[in-house]
Amino acid sequence: MDRLNYKGKVFSFYEYSKESDFERDVIEHAKEIFGPKSVYIDIKKKIENNNILTIPDGYLLDFSFEADPRLYIIENELVIHDPYKHIGQQLLKFSISYKASGRKIKKFLLKKIYENNLTKKLIEKGVVKAGYRNIDDFLEDIIFEKEVRAIIVIDRITSDLENVVNQLTMKIDILEFQTFISGNEIINKFTPFQEEIRDLTDTRGEKTEVQELDTIVVPANEEGFKEVFLEKNQWYEIRISSSMIDRIKYIAGYQTTPISAITHYAEVSKIEKYRDTGKYIVYFKDAAKNIGPIKLTTGKRGKAPQAPRYTTYEKLIKAKKLEDIF
Repeated sequence: MDRLNYKGKVFSFYEYSKESDFERDVIEHAKEIFGPKSVYIDIKKKIENNNILTIPDGYLLDFSFEADPRLYIIENELVIHDPYKHIGQQLLKFSISYKASGRKIKKFLLKKIYENNLTKKLIEKGVVKAGYRNIDDFLEDIIFEKEVRAIIVIDRITSDLENVVNQLTMKIDILEFQTFISGNEIINKFTPFQEEIRDLTDTRGEKTEVQELDTIVVPANEEGFKEVFLEKNQWYEIRISSSMIDRIKYIAGYQTTPISAITHYAEVSKIEKYRDTGKYIVYFKDAAKNIGPIKLTTGKRGKAPQAPRYTTYEKLIKAKKLEDIF
């Protein structure tokens, strides 16, 4: 059983027995989990089309990309549920019935939004920035003109769940939310939604707007970098947020110690799901090109990417050192 050690106390992993309790905690921490530019709408409504019935746990209106807001359905799940019969079937049913049930979805979302004045004002602010006339116009577009996406929030990610998600055509993000307890004290450990694009201010205080992001930087050891990045013209098993899949135009490779620098980049040809891992493989248009090297400044090891990070092609090409990018 997993444990956390915090301030001299040992916290044990709490196994939820009821999905309703898990869902309550997710809703309570919705802003931290999904980010300040999102609105979680806690509503369970039946969606039925041609006798296909599904009931999502909630909906998320995400304004992280100001010019391209998106609608996500939320599935709050426990690892004790069968990922094939329960989670997979639920998402498959929704993807089949979603468009045909669009009018119903729009109707109950509008009703829920207008019930809470604070929620209404938050959404109106995002709607204006995105260039819509009003909330009605906004919902019409994101429901009928844009692809719907899903977020699974679960207490433990398993390979079986990733396998199920990999079989579905719908774009899905999986977030882990866990609770640890020690006596009456509680610690929540979770993966924030799109955390890699939340804070993009570099060391000079210059902020990069998320809608400008078009380049992913991946860390690699020297051997793997040579064999895959340089010889196979690809890089795989990358965890990428669904919102970034269609935005990535370039990939850059950061070679870890002793090189500690970005040394090559390539234009992206396509991005596909990688086997049954819930991660992705990036194929290059041509062989990777030399750049820099864009070195990590001595004493700035906290800036070295430990996982995929995003930047812009313009920043990458102009950078003299790693801190110019992140």
